[in-house]
Amino acid sequence: MLAQSVCVGWQVYDLTHRPLALGIVGGVEFVPMFLLALPAGELADRFDPRRIITLASLLEALSSGLLLLFVLTRQASVAPLYGVILLYGTARGFSGPASRSLLPFLVPPEKLPKSLAWGSSVTQLAVIGGPALGGFAYALGPGIAYGGALIGALVSAVGMLFLGGRRVVPDPAALAGRLARVREGVRFVRSRPVVYGAISLDLFAVLLGGAVSLLPVYARDILHVGPTGLGLLRSAPAFGAAITALCLTRRPVERNVGRTMFAAVAVFGVGTIVFGLSTDFGLSLAALAVTGAADQISVYIRSALVQFATPDAMRGRVSAVSTLFISASNELGGFESGVTAALLGTVPAVIVGGLGTLAVVAIWMRAFPPLRTVDRMREVIPAGSSLSPAAE
Repeated sequence: MLAQSVCVGWQVYDLTHRPLALGIVGGVEFVPMFLLALPAGELADRFDPRRIITLASLLEALSSGLLLLFVLTRQASVAPLYGVILLYGTARGFSGPASRSLLPFLVPPEKLPKSLAWGSSVTQLAVIGGPALGGFAYALGPGIAYGGALIGALVSAVGMLFLGGRRVVPDPAALAGRLARVREGVRFVRSRPVVYGAISLDLFAVLLGGAVSLLPVYARDILHVGPTGLGLLRSAPAFGAAITALCLTRRPVERNVGRTMFAAVAVFGVGTIVFGLSTDFGLSLAALAVTGAADQISVYIRSALVQFATPDAMRGRVSAVSTLFISASNELGGFESGVTAALLGTVPAVIVGGLGTLAVVAIWMRAFPPLRTVDRMREVIPAGSSLSPAAE
């Protein structure tokens, strides 16, 4: 699906030549994710997340099939692309909370931090190869990328049906209405400064500092590297993240995790500024790799803290809130970048975003002292949790 996203971004910009059109892509994808994330999290607490992910993969396969049809019928209007992106956002709205709540049911608690790091490593390897493959595929013909994404989504749907691990045990006390359960998840997040601070830090830092949505502009008009270069630019953050994730599997962050997370987000902001100023392809790749490495450290710590701080019965709903924040930071951040680029220009928009990320770090360090002072991850485990030593 990452190869597909590169092709969609290039195709939209190729048809419109407007950064705002790239922002609209993020906005269209954000709407269904915003509307569905919390209800989907409630469903993940009621039903097996594997089934939800399977159905979402089938929706993703449908979106890939429609994009392939778009290419084969040689459409010249960007409107059908927005419609397919809306469908894809719907699939992600359902799959996000389910996939993020699944890992603690697949591994024992003592292996959770390393499992998060290994999972990130595997994911980042796909994120490296996907965009690069998408860029090369677009040079040969976007239908190749869309056809490959269609096959990949179908394989994912089938594979998820055979995934093992312990099954979700629904909360017997959770017979209240669905809206009440969703509200309970939101209240839980807001009542935990560590959880609330971690996911809101990601929201505002990436919302302001994300430059991914504007990469087609850089590839075409600033760096002049074409769709193949766009694929490499999209892969660069994942390359930095993958190397970092592999390092984390060998040497996990064990002390001063709160301060380490804030430092990583600050480095992300600095890397974004360097990328925004760069007109050299090599420097741009290096800056993006640094942002990916820094973001990986932040994601690793945030994910572990949220998993440790959340009881089993709340995982789906807390993952839904986290997904809502993450989707806002990525997709809504893409919309923000497109609008800002239309108003200020592409380069100033990226630089201002990086400066905004640094400002967010300074504000959040003062606003969330419990998050800043977390030393070890397991100290945030609530009493009676299935991950606590007494429950093991």
